[in-house]
Amino acid sequence: MKTFVLIPGPWMGAWAWEPVARRLRGYGHRALPVTLPGLSRADTDVSAVGLDTHVGTVLALLEAEDLHDVVVVGHSYSGIVAGQAADRAFHRVARTVFVEGFLPHHGKSMLHAFPERQHAAELRLIEDNNGRWPPPDAQVVAEGQGLSLRQARQMTERFVGHPGRTIAEPAVLTRPLEQQRATYIICSLEHFGGRIADDVRAMRGLPNWRFETLDTGHWPMISAPARLAEVLHRTAG
Repeated sequence: MKTFVLIPGPWMGAWAWEPVARRLRGYGHRALPVTLPGLSRADTDVSAVGLDTHVGTVLALLEAEDLHDVVVVGHSYSGIVAGQAADRAFHRVARTVFVEGFLPHHGKSMLHAFPERQHAAELRLIEDNNGRWPPPDAQVVAEGQGLSLRQARQMTERFVGHPGRTIAEPAVLTRPLEQQRATYIICSLEHFGGRIADDVRAMRGLPNWRFETLDTGHWPMISAPARLAEVLHRTAG
């Protein structure tokens, strides 16, 4: 049995992981979905919520529950959170799992993965939305991602603007990311033409990194929770 700490991607709370958490518990694991600060309500002040706030929340959970041999799972944006938490609590974390996750790179933010023009545009959006990164609409969420429009609408109705500082502030690592014991889960519908980010591709072939592929889109905890839970269960083994 493993303990899984499940960190949702942008705009989402612990609710996004519940379909997977139920299945992991069915396998006999302990599953702890997390809602990161600033993502419970859309009307709270997020000016003090930065990337280190989110990392600190995960570290505090590991400490408070005295967790060891943990699998820390980060989706999308939260790959940066999971990777930093595993870096700082390496004595507690058995494996980091990136589910279509951004990888943390010392001194770089999530927005550094975006083209320069888009990077600047996202910063303007955050400024125009009281420090929050606004969520996409249901049509954008559903398009080509293995979701029905109904599923996408149910998701986006629960989305809240993401604390903008967290995607603009640089990650801090104390040791090379390549040294982490990690699994990267690629969702094939997300990669039209099969192109994977260069920094993710660079991890292939490392003895302590594994790669898995799911035939679904960017939101597998909603579009394919049973298959995602099965991969996580296998990863724990």
